[in-house]
Amino acid sequence: MPELLSVRDLKIEATSYPPGEPPKRVTIVNGVSFDLKKGKVLGLIGESGAGKSTIGLSALAYGRGGAEITGGTVQLDGVDILPMGKSGIRRIRGARVCYVAQSAAAAFNPAHRLGEQVIEASIKHGLMTKDQARKRALYLFRVLGLPNPETFGERFPHQVSGGQLQRAMTAMALCSNPELIVFDEPTTALDVTTQIDVLAAIKHAIEETHTAALYITHDLAVVAQISDDIMVLRHGKQVEYGPVKQIIEAPRQDYTRALVNVRQTARQEAEDQSDTLLKVENISAEYSNGFKVLHDVSLHVPKGQTLAIVGESGSGKSTLARVITGLLPPNAGRISFDNKPLTPALKNRSRSELRRIQLIYQMADTAMNPRQTIRDIIGRPLTFYYGLRGAAKTARVKELLGEIEMGNGFIDRYPAELSGGQKQRVAIARALAAKPELILCDEPTSALDPLVAEGILKLLMRLQEESQLSYIFITHDIATVRAIADSVAVMHRGKLVRFGPKSKVLSPPFDDYTDLLLKSVPEMEIGWLERVLTTRRMESAGN
Repeated sequence: MPELLSVRDLKIEATSYPPGEPPKRVTIVNGVSFDLKKGKVLGLIGESGAGKSTIGLSALAYGRGGAEITGGTVQLDGVDILPMGKSGIRRIRGARVCYVAQSAAAAFNPAHRLGEQVIEASIKHGLMTKDQARKRALYLFRVLGLPNPETFGERFPHQVSGGQLQRAMTAMALCSNPELIVFDEPTTALDVTTQIDVLAAIKHAIEETHTAALYITHDLAVVAQISDDIMVLRHGKQVEYGPVKQIIEAPRQDYTRALVNVRQTARQEAEDQSDTLLKVENISAEYSNGFKVLHDVSLHVPKGQTLAIVGESGSGKSTLARVITGLLPPNAGRISFDNKPLTPALKNRSRSELRRIQLIYQMADTAMNPRQTIRDIIGRPLTFYYGLRGAAKTARVKELLGEIEMGNGFIDRYPAELSGGQKQRVAIARALAAKPELILCDEPTSALDPLVAEGILKLLMRLQEESQLSYIFITHDIATVRAIADSVAVMHRGKLVRFGPKSKVLSPPFDDYTDLLLKSVPEMEIGWLERVLTTRRMESAGN
């Protein structure tokens, strides 16, 4: 079978703007080559800044963020698409080559119904009539396992779950019968139970439609379930490329072996869990429309220890964090901090209350002002809480950069000049600047590759030991829970279904939901997805 996509000696450059220096050209992808046949999936894996998404977008002849393809060829069905003019490339995008972004929520227009957005490109490209496009969309809704497929398209984006929205975006990409789809981290933001459903739906849809795919991810266990071949990238260069079995079971390069062998060591939980810092008692909360999102939740966080909160999307994990931080005052129950009642609403909290509880967001990209330097980002809480300015503030910023294992050379850089792991370290330094006693970490490693994530977790654990910090760690990664937690809370549909020391919560006998959650954690094993899906079908048939 001839190659559908053939990339040779791809070179992509961008312009860098170092502070106080003239602009300079930098190479972000250098000499990458690969082939992809119809109906096959090539996984692109590597750390943040490796060039994965940049290479994927080259299949659409697109350079993101000012990047420019300066060398090599990208042939689609034997024709180099790079020399095509704008009109020629527009005819390809959305018709023959489609793109599925990491965040479906950001990709859909909230003002329009899902069905109309799914069929829009097919109609605009003149590939089918409106009736034909609607029939195609209905077929895809069924293939992708979406609920009530006949009426699903009538819903608005906010009326479906994250997993359903991600599958709807896959339907939008498949609607025009493309030859190639670029999946850019489509399950990164999903919990493990939803991730399995989306992976299974994507795999089934590819098999049904015989579409080729580039699947970009940082999760080797995930890419092993869906790919035929894997390319490992680092610093814009190809490290290793081969069949999935060879990459997973017999990697040749040291970097690939390091990715495959990342195994976070399980942390021994603290024996004494009696000295409570934060206490949540019978908390219930609802949104302004009256929808109840938390139901009678009670838990506690001991001083100097880590509570991990796990559960699927919509279980109430992040909502509970919003209640603790005062962004969503509860309508029932109480929260105490260091044996004193904590003011429910953020706007009414004292500066001391604000300082003692800090938050590290999932996406450091969106949590930092891109127009501020690292000096300003880390320095702001130093001025707000301690009144530091000038040389004193700069000295403390440099100390904090040292604490997060980044040198002073980063102090005048902007967020765009940092890798994903470096940005997350800066977010940690900003939280530490307030000298808090409790830090809420909302999925801070979910968008990072395994090696970088491991470094961030080790940093957090070291800082905890040095400063007796307490953490609430919101995550869907059970390996992370085992690595960092002392106690675990399992949430489902706004309720606390399991809570206690890690050794007890992660040991049988399990309730049905915790059992499902633990069985849904991807393993570095070829065929794992099929095995789990088969087990689920057998269990459903038995019931």
